[in-house]
Amino acid sequence: MRLIRALTPAVLAMTAFTATPALAESAVGSSVALVEAAASLAPGKYLWEEDVAAGPMSILISIPDQKAYVYRGEQLVAVSTVSTGKEGNETPVGLFTILQKKQMHHSNLYDNAPMPFMQRLTWDGVAIHAGRNPGFPASHGCIRVPTEFAKKLFAATEMGATVEVTDISYSPETPAPRSDAQLTAAANAAPPKDLGSFLASR
Repeated sequence: MRLIRALTPAVLAMTAFTATPALAESAVGSSVALVEAAASLAPGKYLWEEDVAAGPMSILISIPDQKAYVYRGEQLVAVSTVSTGKEGNETPVGLFTILQKKQMHHSNLYDNAPMPFMQRLTWDGVAIHAGRNPGFPASHGCIRVPTEFAKKLFAATEMGATVEVTDISYSPETPAPRSDAQLTAAANAAPPKDLGSFLASR
């Protein structure tokens, strides 16, 4: 399992993680190890595993963690530091989809500020893009990520990909974000409940 990372002393310990066969065989173990390694990420840094899973890409943004957690299918494949909206310009929480992608965009609201590798989440100005990443909320509502991470994420995602922004910290049991359509399909696929058991449980 190959791991691309922004080089910093805090993540050199990842060598042991990438060389451990047991972790390579376990999706859960891999996710836990990735999250543990990401706990010491310095602002502006990220971790990205290559070729470890298949499936659609989705993104979870944790405001209290100031991190982005990227899934491919159900497998966590990347973690990055982020900078979300500062007080008075908080990044909204909720379930979003990528509405627009533009390699070089300039803000219509804030002095034509550059927003490289922009992925729009709302039509009123919230997007994921490369930008200053000081380790705390500092944006006007956008989700700023390190430039190299933004570039990789831009290349990997598709229009309509699901992005969840939450005010809850991540845990290894946190599932991949799901769109409304996916949640509906899962609910419809679930076996019907026995009426007698349901009434007895009330």
